[in-house]
Amino acid sequence: MILARSPLRITLGGGGTDLASYYEKREGFLISAAIDKYVYILLNQTFDKMIRVKYNRLEKVRDVNEIKHPIVKEALRITELGNCPLEICSMADIPAGTGLGSSSTFTTSLLTALHGYKGEKISAEELAEEACDIEINRLGEPIGKQDQYISAFGGVSTMHFYKDGHVDVKPLNLSKETLYNLEDNMVLFFTGYSHSAGNILEEQDKKSKDGNSDMLRNLDYVKQLGLDSKTALESGDLLQFADIMNVHWNYKKKRSQGMSNSKIDEWYEHAIKNGAAGGKLIGAGGGGFLMFYATNKIKLRKAFYDLGLEEVRFRFEKEGAKLI
Repeated sequence: MILARSPLRITLGGGGTDLASYYEKREGFLISAAIDKYVYILLNQTFDKMIRVKYNRLEKVRDVNEIKHPIVKEALRITELGNCPLEICSMADIPAGTGLGSSSTFTTSLLTALHGYKGEKISAEELAEEACDIEINRLGEPIGKQDQYISAFGGVSTMHFYKDGHVDVKPLNLSKETLYNLEDNMVLFFTGYSHSAGNILEEQDKKSKDGNSDMLRNLDYVKQLGLDSKTALESGDLLQFADIMNVHWNYKKKRSQGMSNSKIDEWYEHAIKNGAAGGKLIGAGGGGFLMFYATNKIKLRKAFYDLGLEEVRFRFEKEGAKLI
């Protein structure tokens, strides 16, 4: 029996510049952080020559080509385990569609389990690229490379996306005091909305491919905000980082009408009035989690508890995908 896990993530700056339609033209940069919420994959060999896949539904097939879950099907093919009778079961700390990179985290966790089953060691970079190959190349999803890489590497990391597709991952140079203060004062509230990022990202992807000047200028500025966030965080200026998040959120909303809605905007303004110095919606937009840097956590938490929004407390996760 094999058990693997991969961490979910939050984006701290530069989000959206990891799509090939942008970085192949301008290069991308962002800051991402793995958190202690995970997607787990349990893998076991069956004795009835069937392949069983358990997620929010149950599949029982004899041939890999009959599997309906696209990521599972391609992961079995890429690891050459398509004819192996396996039971694959997935579990997660946070539901899918909430902006924390669950789809790519599922992919890296599954690949980690499958390579572990074969007794193979695979580097974090190789794992991330395999996950990107499945989601972006084989399945044609209009997504970037951030989620696969941070899930594979873990930590609080900067990512530079080069025009040739190479990704340079480096730990953010944070002092212990800054790291602890950041952990202690970042808060996540679930909006109650799950969403599919596909439509919003597809719109961004198409406009970038077509050379839409407004989209490219927006992403150029967001990339610079990511670099400014790096400077603020590494110098320990967390209030400056919070201010940059506010600017980032306003520019993020300009990329698509589906990025926000009246209720999310109302909650955001409520947070700023009740102890939040800055924040943004995590993920492509439209739902999921609101993230804030708080100067008064007690006031902010009370304000959102009164609204009925659930907080998810977290710490940063140093490790990436692994067998446990």
